[in-house]
Amino acid sequence: MNRNTKINALLLLVVAALAVLPLALGLGDHKEEPFAGADAEAETAITELKPDYEPWFSPLYEPPSGEIESALFALQAALGAGVLAYYFGIHRGRRQGEARARAQLNGAGDATTAEAAEAVPVSVAATTTATATASKGATGDEGSSGGSGESPAGRV
Repeated sequence: MNRNTKINALLLLVVAALAVLPLALGLGDHKEEPFAGADAEAETAITELKPDYEPWFSPLYEPPSGEIESALFALQAALGAGVLAYYFGIHRGRRQGEARARAQLNGAGDATTAEAAEAVPVSVAATTTATATASKGATGDEGSSGGSGESPAGRV
């Protein structure tokens, strides 16, 4: 096993231990709701310290049961995870696209196009490369490749 695999396995074991140990050790058995959320704990602490306290406002929607409240929380967590996954996926795709554009620029062999790619942002450089490649095909520099800038054998 390489070092990264060992670290990942260790982290996975730590997370599993954090999830299982409170249940196995019986932490919270002395409470009515052993694993209540922070909101419930705060409400209990406030009512113990100041029994006549009245909240400034009430919630817009109060779920009829704890199960529905848990389901809504899980839905919120899933939506948040989806948004984060989309965000990171978009950025990874953009980086891969930029790498492909750079590879195409470096593979073109045209010194002026490569110099322009270093001076111009990748999205503009990729457009410039596509235009330069199409013009080479139109002038006949690339043979009968149809203006794609690559040999017929190199097409996918």
